[in-house]
Amino acid sequence: MAPRANWKGTLKLGFLSCPVALYSAVSDGDEIHLNMVNRRTGNRLRRLFVDDETGKPVERDQQVKGYALDNDQYVVLTEEEIEAAIPDSTKTIEIEAFVPRAQVDRLAIDRPYYLAPTDKVAEEAFGVIRAATEKAGVVGIARTVLFRRDRVVLLCPEGPGFLANLLHFEYEMRDEADAFADIPKLKIGGEMLELAEHIIGKKKGKFEPEKFEDRYEAALTELIRAKQRGETIKRPPAPKRGQVIDLMAALRESAGVKAAKAKAAGKTKRKTASPKRKAG
Repeated sequence: MAPRANWKGTLKLGFLSCPVALYSAVSDGDEIHLNMVNRRTGNRLRRLFVDDETGKPVERDQQVKGYALDNDQYVVLTEEEIEAAIPDSTKTIEIEAFVPRAQVDRLAIDRPYYLAPTDKVAEEAFGVIRAATEKAGVVGIARTVLFRRDRVVLLCPEGPGFLANLLHFEYEMRDEADAFADIPKLKIGGEMLELAEHIIGKKKGKFEPEKFEDRYEAALTELIRAKQRGETIKRPPAPKRGQVIDLMAALRESAGVKAAKAKAAGKTKRKTASPKRKAG
């Protein structure tokens, strides 16, 4: 059974177009969702909006969105006004440019979707666009209106279709310098770097997502089952985390190099070293 499409419209390249559908490439449907409950009665709680000044509840038909100004005043926006301001959805994903994949900043990439033709009639035109994109070794940059917002879409050939990633706008992306400004420039080398490279070499492999279990979901599922069985839940002991004092010792331990062996190697190295010539 085919998944339900999140969106249906038209893929357009110049005068070539075809009906397409977007399908979410990731799902959160299996996640455990918790509700807020009254501890005393066990009844579910509901959210209630109250006036910040009067403290009185506000009915739904009186709730509107507002943009806060510096003087604690708000520009009130009704749903009708917001709808009117949003660009009209043409239900069209129009490819505006083709660029090398490497030119697209990884930071810009947002939630992924699959883009596929909706019927047999669309398959040929869709296939032409996809095949030409793949042969050129590029990705498509398209514009559309999705979910009430103007969107930029990255189209990458994937299998018989496209992987369509929504892209962040430039103003949404933060400069890496803001996070990395305080990191000092260190010159790493010698045995320290060699040990770190050895550790990485031991852990090299291929990415297998099926090996990574959502430990939070698994623990939460087991907790719910234990509570249903009436069991008393005990907090597991916290793992001991010793403070790393000797970085070199920690690297050697991680690399499987015994301290005694490393010490012996150091002594041997010193014995075989050429003696310094005395000054005449």
